[in-house]
Amino acid sequence: MNALQFPSFPFRLRSTPRGTEIWDRCRSSWYLLTPEEWVRQHVVWYLIEHLNYPAGRVAVEKSLKLNGMNKRADVVVYSATGEPFLLVECKSTDVDISQLVFDQAARYNLVLRVPYLMVTNGLRHFTAQINFEENNWHFLQNLPVCQ
Repeated sequence: MNALQFPSFPFRLRSTPRGTEIWDRCRSSWYLLTPEEWVRQHVVWYLIEHLNYPAGRVAVEKSLKLNGMNKRADVVVYSATGEPFLLVECKSTDVDISQLVFDQAARYNLVLRVPYLMVTNGLRHFTAQINFEENNWHFLQNLPVCQ
């Protein structure tokens, strides 16, 4: 897998007939190691190990309904009060972070209504704070402290 703009982490990997799998500490299961999963697992470990987000408040591939269709948000972090706090949309390194990626995250946020959004391909990361009252947003230099 490609080196990413995240620290290295002690991932658990195993070889199976279907390919290399990675252990997901939040879902407590093995998943096929795709380029997107590689980015997703780096994000999860970064949130928990470097930013001290509680692991119990991090949901991976969170199901949601959008316009009657089943969708999955890559990573959703919940606040101490149980409200969605941060939505992270992950792409593989060969996917440019374009307006389409932001639009996808924004559509998911119509349902989740998180105050913070992050989009990443593992090489480039963008974080924004959403202000629903004023109907605007602005980019942040860093991810927020988990509340």
